Amino acid sequence: MGQDLRRHLRAQDQRHDWDDEKLWRAYIQLAQAEAAFRVQKTELSIRPIWHQRADRVESHILVCFLAFVLWKTLELWQRRAELGNSPRTVLEEIKRIQCHDVCLPTTTHGEIRLRCVTQPDELQSLLFERLGLTLPKRLRIDANLPLALTA
Repeated sequence: MGQDLRRHLRAQDQRHDWDDEKLWRAYIQLAQAEAAFRVQKTELSIRPIWHQRADRVESHILVCFLAFVLWKTLELWQRRAELGNSPRTVLEEIKRIQCHDVCLPTTTHGEIRLRCVTQPDELQSLLFERLGLTLPKRLRIDANLPLALTA
């Protein structure tokens, strides 16, 4: 446990007269908050930026919070499906599923663009089934988005 964290918990303990169980829960909550920032940096590959404006700092905190909420939601789904509690494992399986745009030239309309999702393998299918999720066969392409954002 880091020096700052120990100091903070001791201060909270003295102010609130916490028993061992409350102190432990506070430690776990702080560790989970730190995990939210780690998830944001490692699992989601979003690196912090040195912000100069308060609104950007708040936005960065919001992104970290949302990443943590998604992480904890996935963890909860896993527990309910009796799949353990490691969202990292689920994400490793899911990230192998790919999405591709198929562009077919036509003689009358330029081209037809279809966005297709690869079919999950047996393990991925079982994972989706246990989590109660279905994978779409095809995703809609938004014609209003620039081409670079739709590919």
